[in-house]
Amino acid sequence: MLTPQVAVAGILEPAYDIAGDSFDYALNDDILHVSVIDAMGHNLDAAVLATVAIGAYRHARRADVGLAELYMFMDAAINRQFGPDHFVTAQMMRLDVGTGHLQWVNAGHPPALLIRDHQVIQTLAGPGTLPVGFGGDIPQISEQRLRRGDRVLFFTDGLVEEHESGGEQFGEERLIGIVERARGEDVREMVRGVSHALMRERRGITSDDATLFLVEWRGGTTDHLATVDL
Repeated sequence: MLTPQVAVAGILEPAYDIAGDSFDYALNDDILHVSVIDAMGHNLDAAVLATVAIGAYRHARRADVGLAELYMFMDAAINRQFGPDHFVTAQMMRLDVGTGHLQWVNAGHPPALLIRDHQVIQTLAGPGTLPVGFGGDIPQISEQRLRRGDRVLFFTDGLVEEHESGGEQFGEERLIGIVERARGEDVREMVRGVSHALMRERRGITSDDATLFLVEWRGGTTDHLATVDL
């Protein structure tokens, strides 16, 4: 999705197998909503768990609740449907595309990367909370003010922990190197390039889901939000 104020792109590997990773996004007026989740397990059970988590997220998002309430709603839905032995890790964020004010809740994912002027300048760490479904406390909201042109890369652990048997993990350092070499690439090219690098590393076979979701804040007014390129 491309607008004058914000651009987003996401990719999931393996794209055509049943598994537990998923992402969802929506631009409502001047707020961009994003959720990236990783359901426990693999195969159909994980897919069902992921579907319930995304359904609960969308329901709460449409009710226009805050991130803390959204997490609690998802947590209750997973626990009610599956019991305490099932969970999803998740990261949910809201970005005001008019001001660049970013908020997020991290429930068990690696911290996102903040990219400025083609360099990863920091990880967006903050107080985490328990994975969704474990009955965690009301989470604290992390915040960051973005500058025009900033990019934020969200990813699941299946990316950085991917490795061949007995080999090294793909790792965050390698991820950062690929990101910083992607000068001049738009958001779609960047996520595609990272995903292809992972698949080359594993000769086309991954042992876990790997999701990437990239957000670029372009700034400006919200007068032209109707101009959307999917």
